[in-house]
Amino acid sequence: MKIDKALEDHYEDLGNDHVSSAAETPMRADAFELSDDQKIEQIESQMYTILETLGLDLTDDSLRGTPRRVAKMFVKEIFAGLHPDRRPKASTFSNKYKYGEMLVEKNITVYSTCEHHLLPIVGRAHIAYISNGSVVGLSKMNRIVDYFAKRPQVQERMTMQIVQELQRALNTKDVACVIDAKHLCVNSRGIRDIESSTVTAEFGGKFKDNAVRREFLDYIKLDTEF
Repeated sequence: MKIDKALEDHYEDLGNDHVSSAAETPMRADAFELSDDQKIEQIESQMYTILETLGLDLTDDSLRGTPRRVAKMFVKEIFAGLHPDRRPKASTFSNKYKYGEMLVEKNITVYSTCEHHLLPIVGRAHIAYISNGSVVGLSKMNRIVDYFAKRPQVQERMTMQIVQELQRALNTKDVACVIDAKHLCVNSRGIRDIESSTVTAEFGGKFKDNAVRREFLDYIKLDTEF
């Protein structure tokens, strides 16, 4: 029993410190045996129990539909990126213009969820790549960010997953990503520091070179408000 309590405290500390355990989102082998509708039904029932345990009157008109609303939101919206069928098809095209400099897509909105407390992560992602003969549609970069954001996440892991996905699609290591985000598990609970944000970065291939990395970071600073 003492060992179990020690392990429990250990894992709680890991979660409170936002420690990531792996580059892949931890999923069970049977994760997709249930359909979306079956998952919604089960989560609705479990959410009803949670809210009832908290003492809420679920016969009230305002709360009556909350368990189902939350269940649908989990499955269809904020955790939709867990299902591989929703992975965006990152179609690539030949670099006919022979554009040889880096391409930067900046200020991509990130809405994700901290996997330790299930509270929002909100921020911006900045992505760059140097073509190896192929280019990807600009909107696909936003969709890749959105796909990996729509799951319980750790920011470090999300940053790595975005880079790895683009590296596979473009067949090049020359991809970089920087994410700057606020974690409501830090801003609204615990230390309640509303000003702090978290910055993570993953640099592949040529972006490991100091000059190339600096060029990318300088692009991020450009004022592009219109």
